[in-house]
Amino acid sequence: MLRRTRRSLLQLALVCIVVYLVFSLVGPSAPKLYSWNTIRYQSTAASLPEARGLCLGLENSSKPALIVSHVAADGDTAWLQRLSSKYHLCIYEVDAPDDPTVKHLRVPANRGHESITYLTFLIDNYDSISQAGAVFVHGNRFQWHNDDPLYDNAASLAALNIPSALSTTGYHNLRCDWSVGTCPRDSGPPQGSLETSFNSILQPWSARTVSDAAMPHAFAVLFGGDDYLRNGKSKGLKLGRSDTLRAQCCAQFVVSRDSIHRHSREEYVALRQWLLDGYGMSRNSNAASRDDRIAGRVLSYLWHILFVPQEDGPVDLDTLNKQACPSAADCYCKLYGKCDLNCNARACYGQYRLPPNMRLPDNWAELHGNDLYVVQEPGVKALHGRLYPKAFQP
Repeated sequence: MLRRTRRSLLQLALVCIVVYLVFSLVGPSAPKLYSWNTIRYQSTAASLPEARGLCLGLENSSKPALIVSHVAADGDTAWLQRLSSKYHLCIYEVDAPDDPTVKHLRVPANRGHESITYLTFLIDNYDSISQAGAVFVHGNRFQWHNDDPLYDNAASLAALNIPSALSTTGYHNLRCDWSVGTCPRDSGPPQGSLETSFNSILQPWSARTVSDAAMPHAFAVLFGGDDYLRNGKSKGLKLGRSDTLRAQCCAQFVVSRDSIHRHSREEYVALRQWLLDGYGMSRNSNAASRDDRIAGRVLSYLWHILFVPQEDGPVDLDTLNKQACPSAADCYCKLYGKCDLNCNARACYGQYRLPPNMRLPDNWAELHGNDLYVVQEPGVKALHGRLYPKAFQP
């Protein structure tokens, strides 16, 4: 009798498990909600960096700001000066020798790649940003990830239709092609999965794998603050094992003033301190990784979360992912006036090709640096090539 009862209980348990799995797989799934609304990280630093990131003249400019994170290896900035008729230039020399007499366009440390520049601009120019918005880019004109047939950011920035780009959400990544980022469904395992955790141990040389594994905890610390650290409550903060945060590569974007002001200046200060607290002798173990490849890449996932407006309450991950990954055709048309292209959801023919090993030939700038590019007039549709009105030589 006892054996029969045990067998019945076992069969009932198996039936319950099967029913649960069926409903989990085919039934409607609950929204994936995360409390990613406010940066709550609290720094342990005794003092904050001096404000030296002012962009002169910005408060009186009606142009969109062009914030450039420039290092010496990027070469000269002549190509940027050619864009000054369209943008108010804010070129930060990230690795310049420390000179305490210089009080503008400087960052407190060379940390997190472009992130330290972007955050310093937001902190020190918070009240001076033009209604026209701001564009954030890297300092090298030719880069493998620039979404242009010749990988030329001068051409992309000249053609960029900022009012159109900001018309829907007040934020847009400058990339339209889905390669490299996490927009495609087959882009890799979820960041919070056990597979990603194991891969980060087996492949410590892979910045993408290690940063993906670090991201769920980093977001929980940034958005949860002391509540997360003291109470260990991760629900609604830490990305689930089966959830993927989708985002475009590679931390170049345009954003409106209103979207920037969705967050207080103090939040950007806290975010920059999370980056700075992870460096130095007295580093905070809950702050950013000392490895800039990881720290910078974690923050590259964050910009659209900060700037894309959400309804009051927790962030719906599925909605956020759809906003972060518009179709390539819509993106090229809205941002660069390249409409009626031959496209699928991920890419448009002839617009971008991932170079071998994600690297351009060493002589690429020499070969293409004298190509024509122009300042695109808002509302003027560009041709599929690189011929626009008002052409000039860089």
